[in-house]
Amino acid sequence: MDEELRSLTERLRQESQGTAAWDRLLATEDPDELAEVLTAAGQPLWARELAAYRLGTAGDRRAFETLVLLLNHRDPPRCASAAHALSRLADPRTARAAAALATNELRVAYALHPVRLLVVLRAPESVPALITTLERRLRPHDPYRKVALACVEGLGALGDSRARRVLSEARAHPALAEAAVRALALIPRPRSGRGS
Repeated sequence: MDEELRSLTERLRQESQGTAAWDRLLATEDPDELAEVLTAAGQPLWARELAAYRLGTAGDRRAFETLVLLLNHRDPPRCASAAHALSRLADPRTARAAAALATNELRVAYALHPVRLLVVLRAPESVPALITTLERRLRPHDPYRKVALACVEGLGALGDSRARRVLSEARAHPALAEAAVRALALIPRPRSGRGS
């Protein structure tokens, strides 16, 4: 059992109060039984999360919609588990969904895990979404410094020269300056057009 699954099972075991339904969902090897939990009426959130996580990490795309909803949940541990499962799902819709969540100003309080997922995915949508999200976080008195810092660090890790301008602007913000300098150092300098 990997560390992410261990953390999730401990958390959800407490939520479920260790019921027989919990034991069955944790033990089943039948993906159809897990998928049924995602569509059946009246299922508790812990059951949907466990089923979606197990399907997602197994590469079963029936988990996609539930995992995306959990990625934008108000509870950070749910977001983290969903991001972990989505990173292993290999669904081509994942990067577009994560980019939409990361750049949604109405849900910016929950954008941290979508931002981190975009860095892991290294998809074409990743850099533009992180740039957009970071630009908005550079406004005066913006309260979402963790999201901004994740964007700065992520843009450095992605090493794309398109991020150079916004990272340079981020250096003017004390909470981001050090990370922005490190991120800029990770972006390759453009080559001179002259021959040697």
